[in-house]
Amino acid sequence: MPDEPLFLYSVRSTFTDPAVRREFIAWLRDGHLADVVRAGALDAELVEFAVPGDAPLGAIGEVETRYHFASRAAFEEYAAGPAVELRAEGAAKFPPSRGIVMKRGFAMSTLRVGR
Repeated sequence: MPDEPLFLYSVRSTFTDPAVRREFIAWLRDGHLADVVRAGALDAELVEFAVPGDAPLGAIGEVETRYHFASRAAFEEYAAGPAVELRAEGAAKFPPSRGIVMKRGFAMSTLRVGR
C-alpha cells in the first residue's frame, strides 16, 4: 500500500509558554491522537520540533500532529462528524488566550518509503 495516495491532515502549533506546550503534548499523548484514529484516521504522528540554534533566547519548539486518511472523502466524513466534538474539546483546553496558535494544513501524501 505504499503507492496509494493518502490524504494528510496536519496541525502545527506554536506556543508562548513552555508549560502550555508540555500540557498540550501530554493531552495529545494521553488520548487525543488515539481518539482521532478511532474516529477515522489511519494513523497519527506527533512531531516535536527542536528550537534552532540561532533562534532568539526563550524560543519554544513547535509541535505538529499529522494524520493520514484513506481519502479526502474519509477526512470530510471525519471533519463533519467526530472532529466537531474533538476540536471543541481542544479549543476549550487550549484557547488562543493561553498563547497557542494552531495552523491546519491539508495535502496528498503521494509517496511513502519505509522498510
